[in-house]
Amino acid sequence: MNRIDRRFSQLKSAGRTGLIPFITAGDPSIEATVPVMHALVAAGADVLELGVPFSDPMADGPVIQQSSERALARGVGTRRVFDFVRVFRETDQQTPVVLMGYLNPVEIYGLERYAQDAAAAGIDGLLLVDCPPEEAGPVQAALRANGLHQICLAAPTSGAERLARLVETGQGYLYYVSFAGVTGAAQLQTTAVREQVAALKALGDLPVAVGFGVRDAESAKAIAEEADAVVIGSALVQVLAEAVDAADAARRANTFLSPIRTALDEG
Repeated sequence: MNRIDRRFSQLKSAGRTGLIPFITAGDPSIEATVPVMHALVAAGADVLELGVPFSDPMADGPVIQQSSERALARGVGTRRVFDFVRVFRETDQQTPVVLMGYLNPVEIYGLERYAQDAAAAGIDGLLLVDCPPEEAGPVQAALRANGLHQICLAAPTSGAERLARLVETGQGYLYYVSFAGVTGAAQLQTTAVREQVAALKALGDLPVAVGFGVRDAESAKAIAEEADAVVIGSALVQVLAEAVDAADAARRANTFLSPIRTALDEG
């Protein structure tokens, strides 16, 4: 069983809401990436989303764009991202890892080889922002052949027919974008999001994770009233950007995420 499926099954059995932090691979430094991953797990992360640095991250706001630029300047590319996960897996074989990025680096690397090497490194899924499932036949085939999931995105602008298809055919979890915009924007309307997520969950059993605009314990707790998981990225990336070294980055990651985990569990 894919680690993502196992983790969401465990969360459902325990009646807990999943917590999915996002960081950019290679930021705030190459040396900090794996320690931060472990620190996030220690603070209560259930799934890790690891951003693959890309030169034109069209769905991301300025905070994540800048983190991607910093990582690219350090020479972080696909192979280095695989290496991060491979090292992480030396001491953590349980926590699911999802790579979040764009299709172009996958195509440059070679789709079949990418899927094989990602699986060998210990990656569990890919979320490709610019690869909708309607156009993802070859991608999905390569991922399935290697036991990986394609995590799909849904948004308030998605039509009813498409949402139903995503829930019916999706894998792992559905990443619901809480508003039409870029990551990190402060536009989260929790009541509307809860209603939309409830409607999605009525369509099937695929877990729904909500991201974009979740910034702190309060907003995470509000979303968790309906969502199976909450995703938090820009606020965390911003905190990590101020770290002075790898140890400081790990401390900041733990300090940031721990109260959010507590709020979700109390909710």
